[in-house]
Order: sequence, then structure tokens, then C-alpha cells
Amino acid sequence: MTLQADITRAGLGVGRRSTRAWRALPAFAALSDLGVVACAIALATFSRENLFETPGMILDSVLLVGPLMLLGTVAAIAILGGYRPEVFGAGTDEFKRVFNAGLLAAGLTGVGCYLANFPLSRGFFVIAFGVGVPATVTGRWLLRRALHSARRRGVLTQRVLIAGSPSHVDEVAAVIRRESWLGYHVVGALTPATHERSTTHSGLPVFGDCEQVGAIAAEAEVDVVFFAGGAFESAGELRRRVWELESEPVQVVVAPSVTDISSDRVKVRPVGGLPLMHIDPPTWTDASRWGKRTFDVVGAGLLLVLLSPVFAVIALLVKRDDGGPVLFRQTRIGRQGEEFDCLKFRSMVPDAEARLAALHASSKHSGGLFKMKDDPRITGPGRWLRRFSLDELPQLLNVVRGEMSLVGPRPPLRSEVDTYEADTTRRLHVRPGMTGLWQVSGRSDLSWEEAVRLDLYYVDNWSMMQDLSILVKTVRAVTASSGAY
Repeated sequence: MTLQADITRAGLGVGRRSTRAWRALPAFAALSDLGVVACAIALATFSRENLFETPGMILDSVLLVGPLMLLGTVAAIAILGGYRPEVFGAGTDEFKRVFNAGLLAAGLTGVGCYLANFPLSRGFFVIAFGVGVPATVTGRWLLRRALHSARRRGVLTQRVLIAGSPSHVDEVAAVIRRESWLGYHVVGALTPATHERSTTHSGLPVFGDCEQVGAIAAEAEVDVVFFAGGAFESAGELRRRVWELESEPVQVVVAPSVTDISSDRVKVRPVGGLPLMHIDPPTWTDASRWGKRTFDVVGAGLLLVLLSPVFAVIALLVKRDDGGPVLFRQTRIGRQGEEFDCLKFRSMVPDAEARLAALHASSKHSGGLFKMKDDPRITGPGRWLRRFSLDELPQLLNVVRGEMSLVGPRPPLRSEVDTYEADTTRRLHVRPGMTGLWQVSGRSDLSWEEAVRLDLYYVDNWSMMQDLSILVKTVRAVTASSGAY
């Protein structure tokens, strides 16, 4: 089969209109910034004219300075790289550049008016930039949310070609497919000449050898070329292939052989022309310090007080349903393998544990976390308790006692821990949590492997900001009832 036939079979013709729209994104962002800054200037003018009892004194100066402020802010964003295509969609770099550009525009406006002895109202200046800078950053955040939503629907994507050894190609492709919000659509692969198969192990079509990257990228009209591990035997060969691509409108990305590392732990420092990637140690030790523990105790204590009426109502409903115990205690494994009694409102029949073996056999369960839809052991009140995760509220007591945290990996059973591989035991480095990345990423809809991956990512890349983000997302996940059964 010819290369052109391979390209057609891979569907490379699909999405070219999307690519053109992607390339127009910087222009759209510039128009958005212009609109936001113009609104801030209009608001500052209105406020100064109507709220400070000096009507008619500001309009003339705004007509002169306003356009300069408007264009100057957008120019500052452009100078600081806020419209470069690579800043859109991921990371905090975009927001930092927009924020710094707003401060630069404010500084230049203030200094310029002072040197020119121009009578610009201080109230107007403070309102225009005090509102305009945060509003511009917020506008970019809203634009990113819209961009992520469009990418998940297959719009505004970029066509990607990955060059490397088959195993490395599949690793990079798996991450790209999983994180669909990145907007990368993998269309094919290039492998070393020694690889003779027409596809990689995951089924990705191979278009040719890595040495042909220049010609194939041009013929396939891809937007991005990823160079993964094993693509070339030397750095000089990689440099020559990059030179081949300089005449094409193609973005070049080198994907190192590391995954699930947060950006906070990665720093790239070029030394003698060699870009060295420095990876900070995992942060799980920070998750065990007094700051997180204080946050857990204070947060859990407040929630226990505020939700005490809810506790009383749930206890009454559970007891009235079948007369069984209100709380369900189950031995779980905590930090460093210590056992503790995990508390829940009982959502199953009293003999649920006795029926578990029969359910394992009927569902052919082989290991890991056992969850099934329409579990016959769930009681009437238990169904809506589980739907909104209200059955887990008593775990606030576990948090106060120091056995759990508000945020962390899911507390495992002893039977699960006994089957852990060496890597999986890293989940036990921190206290288990009432919620975590697994909770806000699909809950029971996740596969066992994906749940473990998310927990290990949390352990290795813990931060307080991530905890706060997970807590906010938990409210949305619980309200939507996604993956809860």
C-alpha cells in the first residue's frame, strides 16, 4: 500500500478545517482581549463620570488616552508572547503572560502620563486597570474552557505524527488519547528502519522510517511532529531532522521518556546547548506535614458541625428501612499499611459481606476494586446515599482521628493490598482520602489500572492547590452522580 493510501486510510483529510480554525485562535484571542479591555475602559469612564461627582471632566482625556491604553495592552500581550500558539490550552504560562502584560501596560501608561504632564484621572486609571487586568485573565480562562470543550468534541485539533520506537510511540499516543483536551489527533507513526511492521503494537499505522520525517510530514500536512525515545541513534541525527522541518509549518516537540510528572516538578535548563530536564523529588512527604493535617482537622470539624442535621436525618432513614445498624464499619488500610475502621452510613443489607463471594463468582471478578451496577445488596435508602456519596460522610470522623484525609487515594481493602505490585504500594505513602483524583475523574466508571495511575500521580505530585482544586471538582462530580453506584 502506498504512503498516500496510508494517509487516506488514517483519515488525515479529516479535520483540516479544524486546523485552520486552530491557527486563527491567536487572532480570536486578540479580539477577545480588545473587547475585555474596551469594556474595562468604558466601565472606568462611566464610574468616574457618575460616581465621583465630576461629570464632564474625564471624557475628553479618555478619548485621547483610551485608544492608546487599548492598543498598548494588546501590544504588550503580543510582545510578551501571549498570542503564541503554544501557550493556548495548557499550563499557566498563558495567564502569567497576560497578567504581566497588563501590569506593563499600566506602568507605561502611568509613567507616560507623568512625563507628558497629562491630567489623567487617578480614579479612572485605578478602575480601568484594576478591573481590566483580572478581567483579561478571566477572559483567557473562559476561552480555555471553551477550547477544551471543543477539543473533546474533535474540533480545533492538531494532526500529530509521532516518531520513535514502537513502544515509545505507543506510550506517547496513549497519553495524547487519554488527555483529549490537549487537542492532538494522532494520525500515524514513524519508526526506525529495523521495525518492519505496518502498525505499532497499539495499532497505530506506520507511514515510514524516522529518517523520512521531513517528506512524510509535508505530504501528510501534519501540524505537530513528536520525537519520542528511540527515534534516532544520536543527537546529531535528531538535529538534522529538525532542520528538514524548518521550512514546513510544523511544530516540533521532543517527548522524553517520563510520564505522570506535574509541571511544578519539571525544570528545563539548557547547558552548553544541551537541554537538561531536572525533575524534583516526589512530593508525597509534604502531604504528611502539619499544614495538610491542620487543614483536614479544621475542615472536617466544620463540616461535622454544619452537616449534623443531615447526619440525623440519614441515620433515621437507614434505621427505619430494615432495623439494622446505622453505620457500617469496614477494615481498610491506611498510611504505611496501618489498619483502621472506615466508617460509612450503611447502604447495603446487613449480610452484604456474606453475599460477596457469590457475586464475585457470578460476575467473574478477578481482582482489584469490586463494583457492580444494580448491586442486589443495596438498600432503598442506600441507592440515593451512594448516588450523592452521602454514605461516606461519617468518614469525617476518620479524618478527625487522623486515619484519613479530606483528599487522598481511595482507602483499599486488605485483600486489594495483598495483590499490589511494587509500584502500587506507593499509594500507601499518604493517608487515604474521602475524595481524590479518582473521585473527580469518573469514580466507579474508571478501570482498576486508571484508578491506580491517578492515585500514584496524586502521591508523587501532591500540592495544597491540587487538594483545593479536587475539593471544588468533587462537588460537581457528586452533584452529577457520574460513576456513582
